[in-house]
Amino acid sequence: MKSSESLLAEDSTLSSADAGLSLDEHLFDLIAEHGHEQISFASDRRSGYRGVIAVHNTILGPALGGTRFWDYQTDAEAFIDVLRLSRGMTYKAAVAGLNLGGGKSVILGDYRTKEREGIMKAHGRHVESLQGRYITAEDVGTSTSDMDFVRQETTHVVGLAGRSGDPSPVTAFGTYRGMQACAKFRYGDESLEGKTVAVQGCGHVGYYLLKHLHEAGSKLVVSDIDEAKVKRCVDEFGATAVAPDEIYGVTAEIFAPCALGAIINDDTLKVLKVDIVAGAANNQLAEERHGDALDERDVLYAPDYVINGGGLINVNAEVEGWDLDKSHQKASEIYDTVFNVLEIARDEGMPTYRAADSLAERRIANAAKAKGKHLYM
Repeated sequence: MKSSESLLAEDSTLSSADAGLSLDEHLFDLIAEHGHEQISFASDRRSGYRGVIAVHNTILGPALGGTRFWDYQTDAEAFIDVLRLSRGMTYKAAVAGLNLGGGKSVILGDYRTKEREGIMKAHGRHVESLQGRYITAEDVGTSTSDMDFVRQETTHVVGLAGRSGDPSPVTAFGTYRGMQACAKFRYGDESLEGKTVAVQGCGHVGYYLLKHLHEAGSKLVVSDIDEAKVKRCVDEFGATAVAPDEIYGVTAEIFAPCALGAIINDDTLKVLKVDIVAGAANNQLAEERHGDALDERDVLYAPDYVINGGGLINVNAEVEGWDLDKSHQKASEIYDTVFNVLEIARDEGMPTYRAADSLAERRIANAAKAKGKHLYM
């Protein structure tokens, strides 16, 4: 395995349009745009492993973030993804009040492969090479059983079976609490009874979120590319199913993206008919200007990395030695954090995504000052 040296950089703003470039174009510029502390590349010919680990910031503590296994169309697309996701983890940990930094890793290849042991062990050795600066966990395309293979090569892994396990229930609970905060801010009442909620994605997180909403008496509209998942939610929760491309135009109080990223974009904004966007998906805004557009249209947006922080809280339980009750208590506090962000946005006259960034950056800057460390963000 081969790993890169540490790469230090200044911050700027990453454009998703850069996803079409080749990796030999502007590589260091891309790293500088996000202010990352370290990028590590590794490969293992025997298993076919190809992976990238991005450590964005460790001012508050070791960088924690899951391992995404995906069949990216290009190496550049994978690199852009790991940069954006790791930066998001820094902000997610900061606003959640956790003593963690932000990191992420991606494995490039067919995530459906049955030959996983060698790949995951190679990834474990890659994680181990960073000597604790980065802690991994499951993510899209990986599972707790994959993390058991990673654990054979490194101790710097959480979310293991029999410990914190699947983070989806805690992610969904935190998202539900954040949705209640949005309702309180918008309507003066946190109750979601009778509110129509359009949920995009009926996977693990979407399913548990729908369960909470069903118990709260919400009217549910759902979509997913997997018809079996949709049928389960229709049967169990009395939800109304719509085609995947129709979910954006549903008339509802709340739209809850729980699947794809970049789904608030020029096309979906044209048909969106909701008061609130509050869901568990990462990177919901295709570009920052789409957050501005939501604000201009008086659509209340719960910044994704604030409302979906329950998963990170769940795996942090292993780092801190928390029990499940403590994790749920901490996830419940997402209500207060979301409400605080909405108040900052209102009082300072800025879009909610900027208010969330401001809250996170202040905490990180204060920690850097207290520790006498240079801040690259």
